[in-house]
Amino acid sequence: MGEPEPTAADQALDARHAEKMAAKKAARAKILATKTIEKGLLIVHTGKGKGKSSAAFGMVLRAIGHGFKVAVVQFVKGKWQTGERTVLEAFPDQVDIFTMGEGFTWETQDRQRDLAAARSGWDKAKACLANPAYRMVLLDELNIVLRYDYLPLTEILDALANKLPDQHVIITGRNAKDELIEMADLVTDMTMVKHPFRSGVKAQAGVEF
Repeated sequence: MGEPEPTAADQALDARHAEKMAAKKAARAKILATKTIEKGLLIVHTGKGKGKSSAAFGMVLRAIGHGFKVAVVQFVKGKWQTGERTVLEAFPDQVDIFTMGEGFTWETQDRQRDLAAARSGWDKAKACLANPAYRMVLLDELNIVLRYDYLPLTEILDALANKLPDQHVIITGRNAKDELIEMADLVTDMTMVKHPFRSGVKAQAGVEF
C-alpha cells in the first residue's frame, strides 16, 4: 500500500510550515549578510563539566580538514596516552604536538617542577604564537596553570593581545581567569549535570582519554 493522501488539514499545516520556514530563512540570510569580519579568534573552553579539551581537539580535527597547520601545547597531561594524540600523530605534516607537563600538580607534588614545566610550556607556546605557519594553536589546560599562578597572567594576556591576526588560539581548563574571559572572542562554559565518576566509574578509554 502507498502512503495515504494528505488531508486538507495536513495540507494547510504544511503550507503554514513552509511559509514560516521561508520567513525564518529570509531573516537568517539578512543577519548573515551583516557578518563580514574574518579574523583569528581567541577561544576559551572552561567550566566544571567534561568536554573542554575534547571540544578543542574537535576543532583541531576540523582545521586539519581545511588543510591548516596546527600546534598543540599540552601543559599538564604529559603522562597520559590519549586517543586524540594517537590520531593527531597520523598527520605529522599538519600537526605539531608539544607535551610539556608531567601530570597534575598533585601527581608531581613538587611545586618547583611544576613551575619549570609551566615556564617551558609557555616558552613553547610563545614560539607557536609567533609562527605564521600555524593557523591554529591549542593551549590545552593553560587555565589550570594560571589558576595555580605558575605563570604571570599579565604576560599571557600581553602575548594573546598581540597574537597573529589570522591565527585561532584555543585555551582549555576550568577556572578561566576573568581577564581572559573578557579578552576572548568565544567562551564556552561546560556545565556538569551528571558524571559517572561520582558513581564509582573510572576514566575509560574513548571517553575520558
